[in-house]
Amino acid sequence: MATSPGPLLLPSLLYFLGCYVYCCHGDFQASPRVYLSYKVPSYSLLVVVVVMVVVAMVVMVSAVWTELLETRTARPFSFSFNTSDYRIMHMDQDQGRIYLGSREYLVALDMHNVNKEPLIIHWPATAERKAECRMTGKGGQGECANFVRLMEPWNRTHLYTCGTGAYKPVCTFINRGWRAEDYVFRLVPGQVDSGKGKCSYDPRRANAATLLNGNLYAGVHVDFMGTDPAIFRTLGDRPAVRTEQYDSRWLNEPVFVKIQRIPDSPQANDDKLYFFFREKSLDSTGGSNPIMVSRVGRVCLNDDGGQRSLVNKWTTFLKARLVCSVTGGDGVETHFDELSSFMKPGVSSLLHKDQFKLSAGDVFILPTQDARNPVVYAVFATAGSVFKGSAVCVYSMSDIRNVFNGPFSHKHGHNYQWTPYTGKIPYPRPGTCPGGTFTPGLRSTKEFSDEAVNFVRAHPLMYQPVYPVHKRPLVLSTAGDHRFTSIAVDMVDATDGKYEVLFLGTDRGTVQKVIVLPKDASSTEQLILEEVEVFRTPTTIKTMKLSSKRQQLYVTSDRGLTQVSLHRCGVYGRACSDCCLARDPYCAWDGETCASFTPSAKRRSRRQDIKHGDPLRQCRGFNSKGEKRLREAVQFGVEGSNVFLECQPRSPQASVKWLLQKDGRRKILSREHEVLKTGHGVLLKGLVQADAGVYHCQATENNYRHTVARIALHILDREIVEALTAPDDPQLHHHHAAATAPHPLTPQTASSSQAEVRLIGQYCRAYLEELCPGQTTKRTNRRHAETGGSDCKTPISPPQRRL
Repeated sequence: MATSPGPLLLPSLLYFLGCYVYCCHGDFQASPRVYLSYKVPSYSLLVVVVVMVVVAMVVMVSAVWTELLETRTARPFSFSFNTSDYRIMHMDQDQGRIYLGSREYLVALDMHNVNKEPLIIHWPATAERKAECRMTGKGGQGECANFVRLMEPWNRTHLYTCGTGAYKPVCTFINRGWRAEDYVFRLVPGQVDSGKGKCSYDPRRANAATLLNGNLYAGVHVDFMGTDPAIFRTLGDRPAVRTEQYDSRWLNEPVFVKIQRIPDSPQANDDKLYFFFREKSLDSTGGSNPIMVSRVGRVCLNDDGGQRSLVNKWTTFLKARLVCSVTGGDGVETHFDELSSFMKPGVSSLLHKDQFKLSAGDVFILPTQDARNPVVYAVFATAGSVFKGSAVCVYSMSDIRNVFNGPFSHKHGHNYQWTPYTGKIPYPRPGTCPGGTFTPGLRSTKEFSDEAVNFVRAHPLMYQPVYPVHKRPLVLSTAGDHRFTSIAVDMVDATDGKYEVLFLGTDRGTVQKVIVLPKDASSTEQLILEEVEVFRTPTTIKTMKLSSKRQQLYVTSDRGLTQVSLHRCGVYGRACSDCCLARDPYCAWDGETCASFTPSAKRRSRRQDIKHGDPLRQCRGFNSKGEKRLREAVQFGVEGSNVFLECQPRSPQASVKWLLQKDGRRKILSREHEVLKTGHGVLLKGLVQADAGVYHCQATENNYRHTVARIALHILDREIVEALTAPDDPQLHHHHAAATAPHPLTPQTASSSQAEVRLIGQYCRAYLEELCPGQTTKRTNRRHAETGGSDCKTPISPPQRRL
């Protein structure tokens, strides 16, 4: 049965209404936006709603990505080759190069422009090795390839790199030349050696490594099956040492995250290597199953192992728990136990129960002027299935050292529970470095007493945990739709002080730019300045590197790398108030626009207020300009139908109020029919002629009120619209009126007849003639249209029916 073509004529009606705006204003680009709302028959409404929802979803996913490309604030690495699993291995600020490792490829990119002459090395596993790998039962998830997992600077001209080698780790050297201008990037022939103890066999198991003075320190799984985790030292002139093998008191199914050298005192012999990881805890608290806990551990860089006990094993290995929790009103703590991680789909069956795979970059160590006291930022996630969330906790090195100088854990009593060790502590104190501040007479760990070495073997865990600064998270997210996976932090100078800006990567492919401000003496306020999609399709972010020098952020995922600017000041609007309310330390109002802030630049008109975000104080004389620049949008609705008025403040912290202006007076929106307010606007249901008028969307933030959107709503007579969209054939109209069930649209109804188009044109021309006397739909030249005045009347209500 044929159906009414009326709903399909709506695009034509919208076109002619657009022509009206075009004629009266002279230019499509300069004219207000025009919307048409019309309640179509029920069978077509379902189709239209489905299409609208699909379009809205696509726009939401791609809008921010498209905006980044259009504003040139993001640059994706566009060279495509058959690889995946991109990870940032090293960033060289001096040479201006960033080095990537992926599946069977090594890449060197220009930090200024990642697409400028990239240097690429193909480093695959041999065909024979891949075949041997598949014979062992591997390869179902593509593991039988060479995944690059390590790339560290060996000297000024060479890098040391390691890969999984299709479940047979291999390492080699890369010649990168003296300068970036040399464009040298190639493998050194004949320099391949074994990667055992330097790189894990399984590409899905996490690696953490650093190369110091020719010695490679790595947290890896040493064996093919992944059952022998260790902190290893190889290469260099010192003996190879590792953690105790198959001793769960030392390491219990760990996942390594970060390794960093941090000096403890001016004495070089006190330097220690700190490593961050998470592992299973076998503590039996009420018979519960093993849980994952986060740890910080350390060893002395000059540890050479014991003489008779712990030979070629660390004799200074200690570890402590990292706590990141929220305390409720009842005093109960909710723990974020796991250093944040991601897991690839489809690999859970290959992993041990409760073992998670993570990306590097979940711990960020921010240097300070004192090299001994950097700030440690760590991303955590809850492990429970009821409550899901992420948090960022900050730790001070003084608190970490105090815990390592405190009591040791000891299992004691008939319940065999952890208690602080109260017995005699041997000399030198376990964890002390030889030849350091407290042991000047000892030249090597081989001179440690058997008592001291055996104590370390049995008591590697500290009793007290390490709590974050202020004993609460710096950033807390309870949104269940995403988790933080990586972090980078930048200290930014502003007019009213220094601010830490956090860039948090998520498992949905977005980067949140967050700033934390003091609210009062005991609490803080976290503001999400923006959240941007850095990849075309959602994907888990793996690694991030930040360059304050170049004001760029480099982000990787399985699909590639994207270079993102640290700031997009232009998106905050063209008003001083919007720039001030954004509270972005990178941006300031320069008298004309919201522009990048440079502390050294001195301009009298510069306006910035990060701490308070008060435009009333900062933007005197500029606020009125923003109101004048606001354009009025024109929107049409049909009697009895619904209309959505769009208004989305730039700041999510703003509160919104709608006003209706009629006869020159504004009143708070109040109507008999239903009003549905959302974060994107307001929905008016059951339109009547009294709803016509100018709607003002006002946003209020920090006691500053301004108009965000101004929409002139015109209500079209329902009878006129129905007549314009009615079918020519009375028989079809009869069938439509008698229909009792929805019918699918047929191809015959897809094209409107010329008669219907002429009818719509007649209506629009009559409407235009009444509003714009003397003007026709035929345009004159553009110059005349731009310079000539307009005699259009203000459209308040549609003309009477003229058919």
